[in-house]
Amino acid sequence: MTLSTARIDVSTALFGLPCACGSLRRATRVVTRIYDEALRPSGLEIMQFGLMASLDRLGEGTQRQLSVGFAMDSTTLTRTLGLLQRRGWIERKPGKDKRQRILRLTKPGRARLEKARPLWRKAQEDLHALIGKDAFEMLTRLSHDIVAALHPPPDPFS
Repeated sequence: MTLSTARIDVSTALFGLPCACGSLRRATRVVTRIYDEALRPSGLEIMQFGLMASLDRLGEGTQRQLSVGFAMDSTTLTRTLGLLQRRGWIERKPGKDKRQRILRLTKPGRARLEKARPLWRKAQEDLHALIGKDAFEMLTRLSHDIVAALHPPPDPFS
């Protein structure tokens, strides 16, 4: 993509960004808004929904598993999990050692997640309709490939 250095009216134009990170963050903000707006009636945001849906699929999991699976730093994850716990949607129980905590959905958390699922499906369908099947599939494949290349899973033996 060739970017022009000509002056543009930034108040009305979507302009090219020469930075891959800036471009990805802009796209992420726009897509996040679609999901957050759709999920608003459930009281969840997309990050909360994603964590809860993952715990639902896992049955239970550790913060480390979620951190690796979402390629998310521990501080951000701790903050989000703390909010979900304060709302009574997840619970923590002791793990195999003193440091490990096992996370799982509570009954109210599962009910909240089930209330949110149709809203999430609608957001998926809306995004699919807005950008088209090929772009939707490319987006999910490319984002997975980028994370896999730049954030490989930790060595299980370390």
